[in-house]
Amino acid sequence: MSASRPQRPPSAGQQARRAARELAVQGLYQWHMTGKSATSIEAEFRSQQPDEDLEDHENWAKVMQIADLALFHELLHNVVRFRDDLDASIAPLLDRRLEDLDPIELAILRLGAYELSRRLEVPYRVVINEGVELAKSFGATDGHKYVNGILDKLAARLRSAEVRARRG
Repeated sequence: MSASRPQRPPSAGQQARRAARELAVQGLYQWHMTGKSATSIEAEFRSQQPDEDLEDHENWAKVMQIADLALFHELLHNVVRFRDDLDASIAPLLDRRLEDLDPIELAILRLGAYELSRRLEVPYRVVINEGVELAKSFGATDGHKYVNGILDKLAARLRSAEVRARRG
C-alpha cells in the first residue's frame, strides 16, 4: 500500500486563476443567453455590487476580490472571439448537437477548448481538472463527467505529445 501525498492548499495564484475561470464561465453563460457583448458583460461584472440580501453576496465579493481580472478579460473576450474555431473542435467529440448542450456545460467546454488550444503554458491536466471543478460548481448533477470525457478527448487531439508523455 502506498501512502498518498497530502494535498497542498491552492496558492494565491491558483485561487486567482480559478476565480477568473469562474467569472469567465458566468460571463460566457450570460453572453450565450442574452447576446450582450463581452465588453458590456465585463463592465457589468467589474462594476456590480450585489445586493446585501443576495445569498451568495459574500462568495461574489470574494471571487471578484481575488480573481485574476486580466485572465478573466482574456478568457471572456477570446472565447467569444474564437467561438467558431472552438465549436468546430468540440462538435466532433459530442454525442449530440452543440445546440443541445446545457449552456453552462457549453461555456465550460468552450473555455477548456480555448485553454487547450491557445494557452499552451497551462498543462492539459490542469485544464481538464478546472473544467471538471467548474462543472461540479455550476453544471448539472453529472455534467462534470461529460465535461471530463470531452476535454480528455480534446486534449488527446490538441496536445497529443503532452498527453502521450504523461501517459507513457
